[in-house]
Amino acid sequence: MTALLKHWLKHGPASQQLISFNHHDILTGEAFTAQVAAIFEALSQHEAKRWLLACDSSDLFAVGLCAGLLAGKQLILPANTQEGTLSELTHEFDAVLADRPLCETKDYIALHKDLKHPGPWPTSQAFGELVLFTSGSSGQPKAITKTLDQLDAEVTVLEQTFANHLPQCSVIATVSHQHIYGLLFKVLWPLAASRPFLSDLVEYPETLTYYANLFPNLCLISSPAQLSRLPDALEHQPQLRAPSLIFSSGGPLSLEAAHAIAHCYGKPPIEVFGSTETGGIAYRRQQDNLQSWRAFATHEIKQDPDDGALWLKSPYLESQDWLRCDDKIQLIAPGEFVLQGRLDRIVKIEEKRLSLVQMEALLESHPLVDQAALVVLEQPRVQLGAAIRLSAEGNALLEQEGKLAVNNALKQHLLSQFERVTLPRRWRYPAELPLNTQGKRIHKELLELFTHD
Repeated sequence: MTALLKHWLKHGPASQQLISFNHHDILTGEAFTAQVAAIFEALSQHEAKRWLLACDSSDLFAVGLCAGLLAGKQLILPANTQEGTLSELTHEFDAVLADRPLCETKDYIALHKDLKHPGPWPTSQAFGELVLFTSGSSGQPKAITKTLDQLDAEVTVLEQTFANHLPQCSVIATVSHQHIYGLLFKVLWPLAASRPFLSDLVEYPETLTYYANLFPNLCLISSPAQLSRLPDALEHQPQLRAPSLIFSSGGPLSLEAAHAIAHCYGKPPIEVFGSTETGGIAYRRQQDNLQSWRAFATHEIKQDPDDGALWLKSPYLESQDWLRCDDKIQLIAPGEFVLQGRLDRIVKIEEKRLSLVQMEALLESHPLVDQAALVVLEQPRVQLGAAIRLSAEGNALLEQEGKLAVNNALKQHLLSQFERVTLPRRWRYPAELPLNTQGKRIHKELLELFTHD
């Protein structure tokens, strides 16, 4: 099986293909074709090359996406449509393709349900490309270009790897299509494989239960942060109706959460490890601690002999050369590895270099700690702040003996690898660490935990 997405995009959907649905509406291939043809014509008559693409509804987003790719445009996908995000990207796009005007100074083509065009599926002279943004280590937006060949390679491999688990599935998601994970798993892969997707975002456990009861086969696209909270919402009870398959990506899923999901739904999620830049690298289903990852069959991986860095060769990359990643691994068999944290995030505290990743990993190895996040605080002097989500044992100690006892226990643990002058000076114990819907830490909100003593 090759070129699954490109083949579909070239020929378009069958007239009766069910593209998307929600609780009150469906979109067929015939109506989808009319909408794509209308936007394609508008884009083809406009000289702007770079178009910001943003839309809350995944079906209208898919219309803009297909029309833009067929029209040979460069589509800029912002992580969100907040004013600050768009102002940072304003020099990256010339016009806007969205469900509402997002930038007063730029030309605008509207995506809406009533789009109609009598013509057939558009014929492309040259496919366009996508540009996504990742925060990178500095927190500043970093542009990542994805060609249709790269996206097609990933969609094709996903179908080859997981299709047997998806019998006549409908797809729903708790993550945004504006990010690479949701883009691929919720929109592009379902389109190319003729699986209908929910046009709305699933925001509540009750909505998930509703669709699980409605569809005999359902594929859930979610994130570690959302899946970790789901068992509580389900009261940790086995469910009569469960998704056929659950995917998780965007960050590490704890073994505890994987087991809790398995208890409620019968099996743990399939986790996909990767990044915006690399696409998916490997996958696993957690059964026990330090569960290894298996690289996709089309990939080559190796371990750097000096520092353990992951080196990757993948059809998802623009270059076919080896790419060095900032992830540290232990290779345990060909194509199989254990993650050992990140190699970046090196900081200086008291003129001493230390790895925040290493210190976070050490904190998370302590029985009092469920999750740890370190931030560098600049005032009143450069020092570390530690935000810790405590385990049940940690919360019990906090309640019985107070914050100082927990602080001292964790400091003593850190002294096994770090000098005392480098240890965190300020400690916070929130019920949850601030994460976005992709399971990534929100740096600004982490810093806000330390604004008051």
